[in-house]
Amino acid sequence: MTSQLMQDPQPIYELAVKDEKGNDVSLGEYRGKVLLIVNVASKCGLTNSNYTELNQLYERYKDKGLEILAFPCNQFGNEEPGTNNEIKEFVCTRFKSEFPIFDKIEVNGEKEAPLYKFLKSGKWGMFKDDIQWNFAKFLVDQNGVIINRYYPTTSPLTIEGDMKKLLGIS
Repeated sequence: MTSQLMQDPQPIYELAVKDEKGNDVSLGEYRGKVLLIVNVASKCGLTNSNYTELNQLYERYKDKGLEILAFPCNQFGNEEPGTNNEIKEFVCTRFKSEFPIFDKIEVNGEKEAPLYKFLKSGKWGMFKDDIQWNFAKFLVDQNGVIINRYYPTTSPLTIEGDMKKLLGIS
């Protein structure tokens, strides 16, 4: 885990993303919620454990102010080759996930999604680094400030304590 508060953040809520059907979604819809933003893949060695644990966290805290935002990405090992419909079907059928799955994006490079450009920007040194692999995670507080970045190998359940602090749960 790395932790460093961003100074004078541009509100994440000013950004828009696309849902799995290609419709614009304002991140302003999530104002006041704790967000866990994750780039996901269906054919990664980390898929089963991450989706299982993300589902557990979502079930425990969705009614307490947590929202998990999943962004499929095929930039690492061609591990998310399907269409948005195929990805949604896989995630909802195999893992019974209820959190939102958005449009497939790129998290690095020239076609990097504006959300990921935002997540990696700021005055925090190593956060400017490219996303290394599938299942990198960003924890965002209720005010839209990025609190932590977790590397792909970080188990979602190990983030639970940080989430609980932001949610005001002891």
